[in-house]
Amino acid sequence: MNRLKEKYFKELVPSLKEKYKYTSLMAVPKIEKIVINIGVGEGAKDEKILQASVKDLELITGAKPVITTAKKSIAGFSIRKGVPIGCKVTLRGENMYMFLEKLIRVSLPRVKDFRGVSSRAFDGRGNYTLGIKEQLIFPEIEFDTVVKVRGMDIVFVTTADTNEEAYDLLSGLGIPFRK
Repeated sequence: MNRLKEKYFKELVPSLKEKYKYTSLMAVPKIEKIVINIGVGEGAKDEKILQASVKDLELITGAKPVITTAKKSIAGFSIRKGVPIGCKVTLRGENMYMFLEKLIRVSLPRVKDFRGVSSRAFDGRGNYTLGIKEQLIFPEIEFDTVVKVRGMDIVFVTTADTNEEAYDLLSGLGIPFRK
């Protein structure tokens, strides 16, 4: 069993159950999934950039990314409906905990001048979005093979009802929030 998963069941569940007075174990919030998304605006014009992002995301997560397409046409960005504009991966179960552990222990400490992640990126329903400016913080990405430095969004989808519950869950798992 993964160390984070073990920590969740042995330490976090009892403390959250006590703090929020949950009557059932099933009421205790947990992370349902982690969605990693890379937007590639120029992917419509250059297939190489899109494929490089797909390859990077596959190296980072160990799962096969899905190419996302535009839902509607936007003339200002010269995007047509159905054109590829990015890629994403959804992680659940064991893969999710392995990625989360790698993010907390290896990748985030590699960010220059890192002081913690913002605690204001909750959506009001217990989900948290973390924006990363470059994919180079992940050890799997080699600087020489990078076509273009890209950012990504990492969305933590939880079963928590409020931001406070989600904050306690994520900080209990080890996400370093800014003080």
